Amino acid sequence: MLSGLHKVSLHTRRSTSSVNACALSRPHSFTQVPAKNTIVLTILLFSLINKGCSSFGLEMFSRVFRTVADGRGRRIWSVVGIGVAAGGTIATYLHQRGEVQMAAGYGRRFMAEPITPKEVLASKDMKAQMELLIMKIQADFCNALEGEENFGKKFTVDRWERSEGGGGITCVLQDGDVFEKAGVNISVVHGNLPKGAIQQMRSRGKQLADGELPFFAAGVSAVIHPRNPMVPTIHFNYRYFEVTDSQGTKQWWFGGGTDLTPYYLNEEDAIHFHRTLKEACDEHDSSYYPKFKAWCDKYFFIPHRNECRGVGGIFFDDLDEPDQESAFNFVSSCAHSVIPSYLPLVKKHKNEAYGDRERQWQLLRRGRYVEFNLIYDRGTKFGLYTPGARYESILMSLPLTAKWEYMNLPPADSKESEITHVLKNPKEWLQMPQKQ
Repeated sequence: MLSGLHKVSLHTRRSTSSVNACALSRPHSFTQVPAKNTIVLTILLFSLINKGCSSFGLEMFSRVFRTVADGRGRRIWSVVGIGVAAGGTIATYLHQRGEVQMAAGYGRRFMAEPITPKEVLASKDMKAQMELLIMKIQADFCNALEGEENFGKKFTVDRWERSEGGGGITCVLQDGDVFEKAGVNISVVHGNLPKGAIQQMRSRGKQLADGELPFFAAGVSAVIHPRNPMVPTIHFNYRYFEVTDSQGTKQWWFGGGTDLTPYYLNEEDAIHFHRTLKEACDEHDSSYYPKFKAWCDKYFFIPHRNECRGVGGIFFDDLDEPDQESAFNFVSSCAHSVIPSYLPLVKKHKNEAYGDRERQWQLLRRGRYVEFNLIYDRGTKFGLYTPGARYESILMSLPLTAKWEYMNLPPADSKESEITHVLKNPKEWLQMPQKQ
């Protein structure tokens, strides 16, 4: 994605440690509590509830109350004070658009602290709205994927800053039982557009002035490479862009899409995937799905192979109508449709049996995925053109393993030739007859 490295914070998510409370778990009677202690603890309880303390904080309060009831309150008043302070930190939230909450300390909904200072994010401008959206989408998707891992594999979270302006959060899960490699990036960057990026934008019709062009870009991008060949790969990317010329004239637009790359054809999966995307599009404009589905088939085409990368989805760029708020709401609907479009397929196939033949075919198809991303993908090119580019994040989309064979042709009437035929002849999945 769009990125550069200045300072990095790296950690792996872990579950909160349980509290050893064996010393506090003895029988007790509330009649033993001195009146003044009861009043103080009651005040603390209301304070915790009012501040939105987590269930963990309230449980700790309960244990403290029982301890005081047992006559040993003096020794733990300092612990109570620390707990209340921590509860206050946990319960400090930033509310944006009524649905996005961000805690200042532990227990936050996001994978890491936002790139933009929270006082700036409190504004209602589109840059703030987009950053909060992509951070929520990142966290929701990472949590959903972790929930499918059979043995508790977690994402490594890498928060980085870009010396030229902005930064990002890269989340990668590698060598999982279900996901061989899963990457979910967000980037929030700003600075002056490099010449290569300006040329690329002008080539697709953007009217950009000469001279320095300050820009802002925020986006979320994910590529999931499952271990089981019966589980398809998914890619999605949603982004917002602003460019301001020397006269102060601002251009803005949205882009993005979601697409599916199966290794073996399952028509029910393809229909479910496309139907979910269509429902998200139809909430805003019934013309969007057919238009953006056709655009997706065209964009994710590999010319030198004369085939599509997968079974498509939706893709759009330079979306600046009907107005900014409406366009944002459409992008939000599409981004929120990723989990319901993909997670049912993971649940359905992740534990299916497969052999070496299926694994080798998966590796060959991954090779085609690599070819497209390195040769044709617009986002990869923009990232590489951007000063201070962070190559680890840009190349996150590549699988851990892939394979190329000379003149590999699948046998006729095989499962492998079935998917190859579809890739060379894109289908209108929602016009297919339903199986009884």
